[in-house]
Amino acid sequence: MKFSALAIAAAAQVASAHYFFDTNIVGGTAAPAFKYVRQSSRAIKYNPIKFSSNPAADIRDGSTVDGPDIVCNQGAFASAGKTEVLTVNAGEEVRLKLAVGAKFQHPGPALVYMSKAPSSVKSYDGSGDWFKIFEEGVCGNGDFTSDAWCTYNRDWVAAKIPKDTPNGEYLVRMEHIGVHRSHVNQPEHYVSCLQVKVQGGGSGSPGPMVKFPGAYKATDPYANFSIYNGKKDFPMPGPAVWKGGAGGSSSTPAKEEAAPAVSAAPAAPAAPVANKPTTLVPVAKPSPQAGCASLYGQCGGSGFNGAKCCSAGTCKSMNQWYSQCLN
Repeated sequence: MKFSALAIAAAAQVASAHYFFDTNIVGGTAAPAFKYVRQSSRAIKYNPIKFSSNPAADIRDGSTVDGPDIVCNQGAFASAGKTEVLTVNAGEEVRLKLAVGAKFQHPGPALVYMSKAPSSVKSYDGSGDWFKIFEEGVCGNGDFTSDAWCTYNRDWVAAKIPKDTPNGEYLVRMEHIGVHRSHVNQPEHYVSCLQVKVQGGGSGSPGPMVKFPGAYKATDPYANFSIYNGKKDFPMPGPAVWKGGAGGSSSTPAKEEAAPAVSAAPAAPAAPVANKPTTLVPVAKPSPQAGCASLYGQCGGSGFNGAKCCSAGTCKSMNQWYSQCLN
């Protein structure tokens, strides 16, 4: 029996809980895959991007947060010339959808950035300045390790282009960050870029500005944050959100979010605790399998030298290079 590459990719992606964007939605209709979204060159497109300081066995395809792949994903600029440019009106929504029927199965925030191309966006590598137009983190009182997060079990990220955005061609960078392993300094970044032409805009001055790489550091609070041992405020990464007008510190944080300092040495994960108030909970005693990988952690694969057992869940093989602790 023969299986299509798409079907195989879908099965593998759902099993790994990893994902990637492939299309945008306009007026409720999805455009063809990669028509306006730059396609990465990664053989396994749903692989996350991690900091270079993480264990070598956990870095996929050599892509790192502190390297150029964090801009729009590995090899994405090579597809820029053949990717079309979507015309949008300032004030309208742009929305990116996950590929192969996947849904966000990792807890974590979604963020949307824009960067103005000097001329044609098809020839822009994203090395200029970026400003944030949207962020969302925790939306409810559910399980802080899963459905308390706005994006959990959803398949899209959306944001409105601020009405004051100057006309021109832009990259719109959509990102989801899985923070289930931030307690061991291993956040997982999933990024893609949409090519757009903004019309009907204004004379705003976007800001604050950042660059990729550089906007995130392994020492940032979000990269050392624990979702375990109770609910707490999440320190959103990157600059403040620009909503229009003059650039500056204008920001509208997502529900139940703030940006306080977080200990650089968070507690090791215990069993997830659901529906707890927004207060820190005393560290639980380590389980008998404290030396094993935590839920969603890597527990095997060719060349992997870490723990090959799970403190929560069961070690399941995704492929010959990667096994993961899953329920």
